[in-house]
Amino acid sequence: MALAVIGASVDADPLLFSIVSLQIMVLLLFLIGFAERVVVLVVGGGGREHALCNALQRSPSCDAIFCAPGNVGISNSGDATCISDLDISDNSAVISFCRKWGVGLVVVGPEAPLVAGLANELVKAGIPTFGPSSEAAALEGSKNFMKELCDKYGIPTAKYQTFTDPSAAKAYIKQQGSPIVIKADGLAAGKGVIVAITLEEAYEAVDSMLVKGTFGSAGCRVIIEEFLEGEEASFFALVDGENAIPLESAQDHKRVGEDDTGPNTGGMGAYSPAPVLTKELESLVMESIIFPTVKGMSKEGCKFVGVLYAGLMIEKKSGLPKLIEYNVRFGDPECQVLMVRLESDLAQVLLAASRGELNNVSLKWSPGSAMVVVMASKGYPGSYKKGTVIRNVEEAELVAPQVKIFHAGTALDSDGNYIATGGRVLGITTKGKDLAEARDRAYQAIEVINWPEGFFRRDIGWRALRK
Repeated sequence: MALAVIGASVDADPLLFSIVSLQIMVLLLFLIGFAERVVVLVVGGGGREHALCNALQRSPSCDAIFCAPGNVGISNSGDATCISDLDISDNSAVISFCRKWGVGLVVVGPEAPLVAGLANELVKAGIPTFGPSSEAAALEGSKNFMKELCDKYGIPTAKYQTFTDPSAAKAYIKQQGSPIVIKADGLAAGKGVIVAITLEEAYEAVDSMLVKGTFGSAGCRVIIEEFLEGEEASFFALVDGENAIPLESAQDHKRVGEDDTGPNTGGMGAYSPAPVLTKELESLVMESIIFPTVKGMSKEGCKFVGVLYAGLMIEKKSGLPKLIEYNVRFGDPECQVLMVRLESDLAQVLLAASRGELNNVSLKWSPGSAMVVVMASKGYPGSYKKGTVIRNVEEAELVAPQVKIFHAGTALDSDGNYIATGGRVLGITTKGKDLAEARDRAYQAIEVINWPEGFFRRDIGWRALRK
């Protein structure tokens, strides 16, 4: 029908045909989602940022991706142009860089720049930013702030008390009994949480934070929490200040040792989706935890824009979710499995969040499962040796389909070899038709990597695979 009309128009009036053709072309561009082009700056230099850069690299609307400071894995893989000399703690320098290179979206990865107010300054300068203000980042920057918000807005969480006096803290611990959880109030690089099995361990944790100052100012106030028995899960939601949409579920492995033993770490592996988070539970988390938080923060005058990462405990006795803690950025290593599964245009999704337009966004995910296994330096989360050589990283990516290795703590030595510079160093990330296939591919790739000074957990995904 349309072709007949156009054909008739040609014979009748060539000018009319040109106008109609132009209108059709504009309509077609609109219908196929002709999105605005954008230059993106990712702030940070770890495995999380590598995963974000990789996902943005797949975004059709991205003209260019910068990462500051980035790392050698990001630059060598071509996932972004790394700006190693940009001081991300200098807000004015970051703003100047954005203006010079026409950056239309800044994605802030780590929590420290957020707590320090980088997003505040970028937004004030008119630069679209995905990440909360320093006031909103207090959800992670102060566990006491988070707990008080939960109290005020009826968000389910563990019973707790806050202390600055070690004697009062110990008296409360004795009254409550063990096991019990002691947390540093401020940012402690994922290490400020002690699950004390005995009273003696709890007292030692209090002394470590309040007397010895192990975590500096972050530990000058402690939160003592009831021990919740159940299964942990990571829940992520994108927030634009008023609206929130859930990401796919994931589960992290915090303990350093197999069978979830040993001290907590920043995360030794993760997988997505997490069977423990059913669709029913997901809806319950949104209604009882995420939405009340978003509305509460708005009422408190510090609207939250960014990603809310809720660390949850699915209680054994009730089967209901309780909020353990909030992070105000993508989790690491959960970000790795989420980003390899995301099929939507990440740049446009994050732009919509920064503009308060998430109510028009729906997300598309790949089917099947994803897994990341973290390779860490021997000794982590305690002291470890730096500068050890890692070989066959590129070869490992070719061993099985859909293997991607994200770099968290690497550099190059004078001979061009990768060397380890951190505790958690590599994230071997894979996809499969199911979790078993993703696991097999991950460990197959790890076997190719030659790093005698590294270690990894061999049981990532064990809870889901057992089910």
